[in-house]
Amino acid sequence: MILVAGPTVLNPLQRSIAQEQQQPQQQQTAYDASKPIKDLSFEIDNVTFSHHTASVNGIQMHYVIGGQGEPVVLLHGWPETWYEWRHVMPALAKNYTVIAPDLRGLGDSSKPLTGYDGNTTAEDIYQLLSHLGLDQKVYLVGHDVGVLTAYSYAASHPNNVSKLVILDLPPLPPSGFEDCCWWFRFHQTPDVPEMLTAGKEREYLSWFYRHAYNPAAITPADIDEFVSKYSAPGGMRAGFEYYRAFPTTLEQNKDHANVKLQMPVLALGGEYSHGTAALESMKSLATDVRGGIVPFSGHWIAEERPDFLIDELERFFSE
Repeated sequence: MILVAGPTVLNPLQRSIAQEQQQPQQQQTAYDASKPIKDLSFEIDNVTFSHHTASVNGIQMHYVIGGQGEPVVLLHGWPETWYEWRHVMPALAKNYTVIAPDLRGLGDSSKPLTGYDGNTTAEDIYQLLSHLGLDQKVYLVGHDVGVLTAYSYAASHPNNVSKLVILDLPPLPPSGFEDCCWWFRFHQTPDVPEMLTAGKEREYLSWFYRHAYNPAAITPADIDEFVSKYSAPGGMRAGFEYYRAFPTTLEQNKDHANVKLQMPVLALGGEYSHGTAALESMKSLATDVRGGIVPFSGHWIAEERPDFLIDELERFFSE
């Protein structure tokens, strides 16, 4: 169902979205990235979602929402957007309210010059959920740079997180982690990545999408969607800023690590990506951790093995 309420709406989440919806609901359509996002409802696998924006923490944050039930918040990685979760969202929306934001600077969210560290991006999400009236606990899922936001959120607001899911990036990587992937240092270099990728966004980003165990999992049409967002003014720079903020985020996470997380944590890694790195990292950061390997998957777990991920999430959430 669309969470756009009529006169019988009772809960805070529905009231918030109803207030945001100033125009009559448009006809439901299949997702079309070329259409303007304002008040657009669309379907994925016959499940209806809708686009919205909210003013939070000094930015305009775009998010997609649909389904009904307890809230599940999905935080995407780089170089992706909310659209990373397209194969997972319909299944979860049958039993949960799914909220998939575009992180600060990415997708259709604002692209400020600063604020890409984990604590600031976590505050973005906290204010978004407060805007939606979600003062109860949420299930929180993070992938890639979304892991850094998710971990910071869980550490800063432990009473607001029922369960935490970490996908393929350790919040506190082992020493030398930044040097194991050439792009970490490249992206952290001021100005040079923007200069060298200008006009070649598709060629550059496609290298990352194609370095998957199953490259066909991210189709040319999917690449078009991601590239259209990152090639927008400021899009590539904002993505690089997450890497430039990485040292600051690590120091913040070291501070958070002084108190272990008490909520249950599921940590999964692609068999052909970071493997058990996330699981091993979370064992030192939380008291109740389980997880392991996602077989036949590289880094893009939600796209390479959505079936496996859906099963793991539903099992973990229902325990």
